[in-house]
Amino acid sequence: MSLLVLRSILLLIAAGIGASFAEEWSKLYNPWLTFGAVMLVAIVVISSDWLVRRKSLDIVSSVYFGSIVGVFLSYVLRLALDPLMSRFPNVRQGVETMLAAVLVYACISLLLQTRNDFRFIIPYVEFAREVKGQHPYLLDTSVIIDGRIAELAEAKLFDSPLIAPQFVLNELQGIADSSDRLKRNRGRRGLDILNRLRSTPGVDFRVLEQDVAESAQQAVDLKLVLLAKQLAGKIITNDFNLNKVAKVHGVIVVNLNELSNALKSAYLPGEELGLKVLRAGEEAGQGVGFLDDGTMVVIEGGREHVNKQIHVTVTKVLQTSAGRMIFAKMERA
Repeated sequence: MSLLVLRSILLLIAAGIGASFAEEWSKLYNPWLTFGAVMLVAIVVISSDWLVRRKSLDIVSSVYFGSIVGVFLSYVLRLALDPLMSRFPNVRQGVETMLAAVLVYACISLLLQTRNDFRFIIPYVEFAREVKGQHPYLLDTSVIIDGRIAELAEAKLFDSPLIAPQFVLNELQGIADSSDRLKRNRGRRGLDILNRLRSTPGVDFRVLEQDVAESAQQAVDLKLVLLAKQLAGKIITNDFNLNKVAKVHGVIVVNLNELSNALKSAYLPGEELGLKVLRAGEEAGQGVGFLDDGTMVVIEGGREHVNKQIHVTVTKVLQTSAGRMIFAKMERA
């Protein structure tokens, strides 16, 4: 609505300017042609703004600041060259115009090429001034409730700030206030994890209270993705769907489940290991055991050794969407 009002005001102003020009230049040009030319310029500007729905803030800032600096430099240079240019009145205006265009272009080009090295603070994105440029890690609700993020942070794995947006905290608070006992316990665990992150020495944890204006009415997952794009950050999550959405938007995702699987011990066929058979398997004669990291081991001929510590030989390692699974057989006596 605010954009509609702004565009309507621009059209009204253009209409007033067009009418003024048409009246002033009526003896030189067709009044309607003059009025139409001014309105056409306004319509082109509004159409360009409407077609480019998503603007890159750093590019817009570079253009704004580059234009301001270029115009200022051209004004100073024009004053310095005024005594010289006064001798050439016929080419003075053309030289000054060309000089201004070159300086504005040079300033905008320089800022566009170095925009990743300089951060421009504009009032409506001032909240990002401390975290933008550091590629922060944004935490979603699932990874906070999971709890492993606290141990990873304590291990000094992250060298950038850990950010919990306010809308994620609101969702976590809603879970903690749920009438369902299981959800309530999960929400409270998540709040405890955040307090643990805040109180851990050496962990740069922050709560970002401001919201992204363009995502005010969006779901939490999409808000998180848009905020990550705004801050040039990464998302830490366990949510499979959020992982997919973030990749569509070009946002880097750190999936703790994938990280956990990558850190599990690697076993090759023919290696031997010892473990306890905990229960019978689904197939005849099979037993099932687990390694210390939670990897399931299916043992051929292990059904008869339930609740016993045995030695087995690895026959196959299978990577599934649920994690890594090892198949093994009893060692020959």
